[in-house]
Amino acid sequence: MTPKAGCVRPYASLIGVLLAFLCLGLSARAQYTDVINSNRPGKSVSAYAVGTGVIQLESGLLYERREHSVLDTESGVFGADIALRYGLLFETLELHWEGTYVSESLTFNPGGEKETLTDFTTNRLGLKFLLYDPYKDPERNKPNLYSWRANNVFQLRNLIPAVSVYAGATFTLGDNPFYPGDPTVSPRVMAATQSRLTPRFVLITNVAYDRIGTDFPEWSYLVSLSHAFRNPKWSVFVENQGIQSDRYSDVLLRSGIAHLFHENFQADLLVGAGFKNTPARAFVAAGISYRLDYHQDKVKPIDEQESRIGRKAQKNKRKKSKDSGDGVLPDPS
Repeated sequence: MTPKAGCVRPYASLIGVLLAFLCLGLSARAQYTDVINSNRPGKSVSAYAVGTGVIQLESGLLYERREHSVLDTESGVFGADIALRYGLLFETLELHWEGTYVSESLTFNPGGEKETLTDFTTNRLGLKFLLYDPYKDPERNKPNLYSWRANNVFQLRNLIPAVSVYAGATFTLGDNPFYPGDPTVSPRVMAATQSRLTPRFVLITNVAYDRIGTDFPEWSYLVSLSHAFRNPKWSVFVENQGIQSDRYSDVLLRSGIAHLFHENFQADLLVGAGFKNTPARAFVAAGISYRLDYHQDKVKPIDEQESRIGRKAQKNKRKKSKDSGDGVLPDPS
């Protein structure tokens, strides 16, 4: 199956965005964390990249029960989620592949005829780039030495989010029964924000436009709120997702818990459901996140730093001498 002619223009726009990533990233920085930062157990995507030298796997198993009141069908869905994330070239850029492979056993009532559908329901590859990080400014990271409250409660400035953008493609390979008629490749774009409301609460939002140029383009949003307990190895989250397309629309709610076993290993569990009956959906999933951490901070050699500091001190000294008119000649070096 080949892409439709109408997809050529979105491809050109996609290439332009990717080139912009490469140019902007030369002057930007991100936040690498000593502890794994996973997108699981929810579906929302963090604004931050994993960091250069980091290879991260996020995977899990899922089961879902569906009942469609209009078509009078019911089904059980078994599947697996997998995502691979890699810090590419510089701190703010991440290469991200994610896929969901499922087998759906479908029963048609009242006759009881059965059909099995098996393929990828998600298969996409893209680049995520951090555009803005409010914590890049060292002053923003300084604690208030005179107020515990200022450091631990919500403040309006905490709503200012980190912002990233994503550009990639969704792949529909072969005769996929879940997306009949779709082209092999269709562009996908997304914006992601992340706000640290307090040291224990984090708010993430995603807005995505998927399957661009196909007969059934798809808009979606995600809003996720996570909370870390006093024992930071445990955290919980609640998440709302909305999907709008002529093929399928829904509003989903998820909630779950994650436990950090090691700085590079996390396990999680979630449950969720939809809000309509065409189809009614209820699901459960469990998974793990693991990273290989070869990250190295890029710091300038000590000798170079000392030389730069010395040159700056000499420049300030010459400026003061000139302003004071003491007749001291500039250092010719």
